[in-house]
Amino acid sequence: MPLWRTSPLVLASRSVPRRAMLEAAGIPVAVELPLIDERATEEAAGPRGPAETAALLAAAKAKAVHAPGRLVVGADQTLALGGHRFDKPADRAAARRQLMMLSGKTHELYAAVAVARDGAILFEAVDQASLAMRPLSNDFLDAYLNAAGDAVLASVGAYQLERLGVHLFERVTGDHFTILGLPLLRLLDFLRREGSLAG
Repeated sequence: MPLWRTSPLVLASRSVPRRAMLEAAGIPVAVELPLIDERATEEAAGPRGPAETAALLAAAKAKAVHAPGRLVVGADQTLALGGHRFDKPADRAAARRQLMMLSGKTHELYAAVAVARDGAILFEAVDQASLAMRPLSNDFLDAYLNAAGDAVLASVGAYQLERLGVHLFERVTGDHFTILGLPLLRLLDFLRREGSLAG
């Protein structure tokens, strides 16, 4: 009996880590990018907290992909430090400013997932992780930014914990998959209950 029982899961995300997590779990994936304006979607929904914003965007992405009869997974991640929410940095200077704001403090990551079929949401979940960043010196930040290159622009925190970003932290609390941007265990539980995965 195969582990995965249906056509490839449609992933509405360009995220390499999300695709890698699903494929490592034995799930075939077809990537279809959602055509949505994330900032416009947020503005239309009105003020929300970081967890609610991640959930809103994950659901919008899942619903935006047209794949008749197939399961579509949307995901999003937000980062908050106190009352301040961060977006992906626009350039190296913005990444440096963001990392200096996070230096020596504990911030929260919220990862949301939504599954849709034919535009209807079947499943939603949001998980949270806390990350304590060690105090960062100017010299270290220069070395980190030089070594990481454009990868700092690809994530909301200007780091990838599974790569060079691990050097930024002194303590991490929460599910590893959530930190990488997908509440994978909760998604797998849904897929088993739904019947796409062997139980």
